[in-house]
Amino acid sequence: MNRFYLGNSEDEMEFMPIIPLNEEGEGQDDEQFPDELALLPLRNTVLFPGVVLPITVGRDKSIKAVNDAYKTDKSIGVVAQKDSTIEDPEIQDLSEVGTVARIVKLIKMPDGGTTIIIQGRKRFRINEILTEEPYFKAKVDILQDVTEENDSEFEAYISSIKDLAAQIIQLSPNLPSEASIILKNIENASFLVHFVSSNLNSDLKDKQRLLEIDNLRTRAELLMKLLQTELQLAELKNKITNKTKADLDKQQRDYFLQQQMKSIKEELGGDTNDRELKEMKRKAEEKKWPKAAAEAFAKGIEKLERMHPSTPDYSVVYNHLDLLLDLPWESYTTDSYDLKKAKKILDHDHYGMDKIKERILEYLAVLKLKGDMKSPILCFVGPPGIGKTSLGRSIANAVGRKYVRLSLGGLHDESEIRGHRKTYIGAMPGRVVQSIRKVKSSNPVMILDEIDKIGNDLRGDPSSALLEVLDPEQNSTFYDNYLELEYDLSKVLFIATANNINAIHPALRDRLEIIDLSGYSIEEKIEIAKRHLLPKQKEAHGLKDLKIKIPNTVLEHLIGDYTRESGVRELDRQIAAIMRNLAKQVALEEEVPDTLTDHEVQEILGKPRYSNEIYKVGNPPGVAVGLAWTYVGGDILFIETSLSEGKGDLKLTGNLGNVMKESAVTALTYLQAHAAELKIDPKLFSSKSVHIHVPEGAVPKDGPSAGITMLTALASLYTNRKVKSYLAMTGEITLRGQVLPVGGIKEKILAAKRAGIKEVILCWQNEKDIKEINPAYIKGMKFHYVREMNQVLEIALLKK
Repeated sequence: MNRFYLGNSEDEMEFMPIIPLNEEGEGQDDEQFPDELALLPLRNTVLFPGVVLPITVGRDKSIKAVNDAYKTDKSIGVVAQKDSTIEDPEIQDLSEVGTVARIVKLIKMPDGGTTIIIQGRKRFRINEILTEEPYFKAKVDILQDVTEENDSEFEAYISSIKDLAAQIIQLSPNLPSEASIILKNIENASFLVHFVSSNLNSDLKDKQRLLEIDNLRTRAELLMKLLQTELQLAELKNKITNKTKADLDKQQRDYFLQQQMKSIKEELGGDTNDRELKEMKRKAEEKKWPKAAAEAFAKGIEKLERMHPSTPDYSVVYNHLDLLLDLPWESYTTDSYDLKKAKKILDHDHYGMDKIKERILEYLAVLKLKGDMKSPILCFVGPPGIGKTSLGRSIANAVGRKYVRLSLGGLHDESEIRGHRKTYIGAMPGRVVQSIRKVKSSNPVMILDEIDKIGNDLRGDPSSALLEVLDPEQNSTFYDNYLELEYDLSKVLFIATANNINAIHPALRDRLEIIDLSGYSIEEKIEIAKRHLLPKQKEAHGLKDLKIKIPNTVLEHLIGDYTRESGVRELDRQIAAIMRNLAKQVALEEEVPDTLTDHEVQEILGKPRYSNEIYKVGNPPGVAVGLAWTYVGGDILFIETSLSEGKGDLKLTGNLGNVMKESAVTALTYLQAHAAELKIDPKLFSSKSVHIHVPEGAVPKDGPSAGITMLTALASLYTNRKVKSYLAMTGEITLRGQVLPVGGIKEKILAAKRAGIKEVILCWQNEKDIKEINPAYIKGMKFHYVREMNQVLEIALLKK
């Protein structure tokens, strides 16, 4: 509902509130009205009977009509224009139904205008226009309202109209609360309908329709529909207003808080982001870095200053600049060229490994003489548990460089090496650059652990990504996708570790300087246990002050009967088990022995896991002992053969690989070709089937090393001559009967030593490998170097 009516010209401008005088203001049925009336056209409102309305009159015609009416009986006919935009209306522009009004008061305004207060009395219909000048004058017919007595439906309409009007008043903040009180006090139904209709915020046409309806109940029904529409609009408007107000309140609140925060930041010395940018610039001025990096930083900091901190790209640019500042572009640690001190550190940290220590000292010697050198890419290859990774830390200590370890086992994403593009969410630099950033040095010792266990899938091949990292000719300009700049890795001393060199990508293997690390002998393990493992486990179990001796014989028994490995990890675990038992005895305040014996070790660890008795027992004809290499070191294996009735076919069992199967076929063919020389009945090859089996069938076996062992076992079977006890052999054979060299000799010989083997047959070309082994480790062993299979059989087979 509306309480103010504002016109759009200076004709009729309703600027004062609609005022209800009283319920009796409406004309009575018996009241007499003139049948000729001067007409007052209104452009933007409709006057209803009983309603008092202030009008500002501006048109000359209207002013003259008002003045003449006020001088006579003060009655005037008020009609609404059909089109409010017409300035000078004609007869056809006026509505046919209007309201007889009485001019209550006429006021002359200082600006020359006239304001009148009129009260509606009765509705009328224009019958005939009498004159048009100087104003409209018409003959009218007074209209009566049609009502029905005891109309309960009409009473319900009146009640609903009151309720709807009250709700509209409550939802309209520009309407005073007194309006609802006025509504409640109106008892006359006709006046209520006219009063609410007059204040209805609807189109002029809707109001004119209300005025033209004779039946009061029909008029009330239409009014109620219009009120419902207005109520819905009022509710929607109120909802929008409240929402807008809430949004505005939030904006004002945020603005207020931001202003407060700004004031607080100014008190603290400025905005946090500004302080960070200033600090970045200060660091950049002090930093020693290449021209390309300085230019990239300057460009990035300019971009950052133009960006608002809340934008998503702000953090991307900020993190990139932070990486540029953190990287030690031309920051290097000073190498220690004291070769004697370096050798002392290496000897203290690791027992044995003379070849590797010699290589590191050579590298330091060249650095000392030349002052600068591209770092080699070393790769330590050997079985697990021999100290490849820990050797890298010792090298870093010896050289005086920082140490960082990069585990590559299971790595299958190329981006882990080269970095991600900055545009991706969660993008990071590659792990090589991250490691350089962490140690804050451009020449650390970086261990690339388990390089043979790199995987690859649809996300790329990390082995190929490492080609640039591990190439001394290329890594001076290593490009990281996240960094988007070239970084010099040529001063980094890369040390890769691997168990199996064959699993390394061929192109990558070509870039590596391979250094083989063989397993430890029993003597070396005893020294390692005394120097490193025992002190470490005593301290780990709170027994640092415990005085207890473990003789070498006990350690040898522990190594031989409870471990069978090339490294010392299992030995370390067994020593830890002994220390735990001793710690329990100390905690229970039991008596702890001063010297540990074999018997006490067996009580703590249980019965021995391994035994060499199997190699000491005399084997029947057809069984020979071979030497094998595994990724955990050397091992002993038996080759068993057997003849049975058949058609001369060959059976192979024991989970053998293709190469090993081919060695068996080659050995059998050689025997068939030289049956006469070896005094073998040729009929055996056609009338008997031969079966070759290698025990521990669950373990896959492959390689050419068992060639001479298979030939010896088959020759023993067909000639019925036993193989010499405590004898093992390794070597590849050819159809011509030649013996070829094989690899992994040190591991195999140490495994034979552990097993109690006293004699070993090898290819003559493997003699150089035996000479590299410390003579003390193979003391008591005899080696036979052969060129052909005839020599093998002469040594291995006993006389009948």
